[in-house]
Amino acid sequence: MTSESLAAAVDRAGSPVELLRHSAARAMTFPVAPEFTNWRSEQRAWAETCALLDQSHHMTDLFLSGPGALDLLRGLAVNSFAGFGVDKAKQFVAVNPDGQLIGDAILFHLEDELFDLVGHPMVIDWVLFHLQRGDHDVTAERDDNSAVRTDGPPRLYRYELQGPTAAAVLEQATGAPLPDTKFFHMTTFTVDGATVRALRHGMAGQPGFELFGPWADGERVLQALLTAGADHGLVRAGAKAYSTANLESGWVPAPIPAVFGDDPLLQEYREWLPASAIGAIGGSVDSADIADYYLTPYDLGYDRNVKFDHDFVGRAALEALAVDPPRRKVTLVWHPEDVAAAMGSLVEEGPGAKYLDLPKIRYALHQEDQVLLDGRPVGVSLDCGYIANERVMVSLAAVDVACAEPGTEVVVRWGEEPNSRKPQVEEHRVVDIRATVAQAPYVQFARSSYRDR
Repeated sequence: MTSESLAAAVDRAGSPVELLRHSAARAMTFPVAPEFTNWRSEQRAWAETCALLDQSHHMTDLFLSGPGALDLLRGLAVNSFAGFGVDKAKQFVAVNPDGQLIGDAILFHLEDELFDLVGHPMVIDWVLFHLQRGDHDVTAERDDNSAVRTDGPPRLYRYELQGPTAAAVLEQATGAPLPDTKFFHMTTFTVDGATVRALRHGMAGQPGFELFGPWADGERVLQALLTAGADHGLVRAGAKAYSTANLESGWVPAPIPAVFGDDPLLQEYREWLPASAIGAIGGSVDSADIADYYLTPYDLGYDRNVKFDHDFVGRAALEALAVDPPRRKVTLVWHPEDVAAAMGSLVEEGPGAKYLDLPKIRYALHQEDQVLLDGRPVGVSLDCGYIANERVMVSLAAVDVACAEPGTEVVVRWGEEPNSRKPQVEEHRVVDIRATVAQAPYVQFARSSYRDR
């Protein structure tokens, strides 16, 4: 039996919003242990000592090889590829013809004519679609995440070491001083006889490396890291803590992919894409027009990624938008009194607030809640959760430039009215939670020193 296409699913539901608002798809889960100790201590580790995060299972890899691979990628990314040599990586950002986000992933340049695009499947699907419809001298190998893979373990292990003592852990595990590696550049280590590639990168806005290599080497590399880490306060972080790391670094995961609309390219893509590949919409944004949920690179702070030194899908639209982007990415710090009231409604009569499932309170893959100022909409609150290191509930948001100054007081409207039919949505009432605009990234180290360490 063939799977239903996204186009067919939209026709069946009546509109994209109706399909996604009531979709049974859950917010993304990480197929690793939820906690090794407790998520509060695991969050604290990447700020005070070192956390080890297992990234082997929740991301999709797309290996692209051949003389046409670079041109394929260049034509789909807003990023410049000037100087993008072997042993470098970049945040690959893709948009539709109108300049609205498809999504982002990390692109590794592993060897001459060999790349690995790693991240959410939506970007992987977008690239594969263009590969299959065009004339490209490229070979593609896809390795899905462990939640859907049916043919054995991942091709690669991935371990993230994050925190002030990450360098000391690696030096002890390798028995050698760390090479001087620039941000988003790669180097190679030897750990317990295994060759390990390492990207100078991090998910929590702290110094660290992303280590990867053949799956068969993963367990001995892990044990060597744990042994070395015992002298440096290393803590294994589970899925709950890992899911919140982006709230500190300011990265917004899984914006709703802008794949709906009348453009012939998008119509063709929806016919090609399985309906199961797209997630659900959650939150108080309640427009019937799917375009009202879309974001642009400028909404999420990707201004520095956008370069007009090459042709790519969506270039003309972004050139026009770059003149005066209307929104800016910020952190919203939720008022503790209102958070406490929402959580306290669990023990009160009548429907309470939408449940705040700590530490990550997002309940749909594409979370979009209204941000209000004096009762009028001024933006959208996106990913949200609790940062134990700062003892705050926050959300990452895109708000009108006029409201983006730190200290501005706004309101996040939390919940759905009417309640959707998503399985994870219980009967609840909408509540308004006051919030204060702050910078993104919220954590000072991520803003000022992260790329230099």
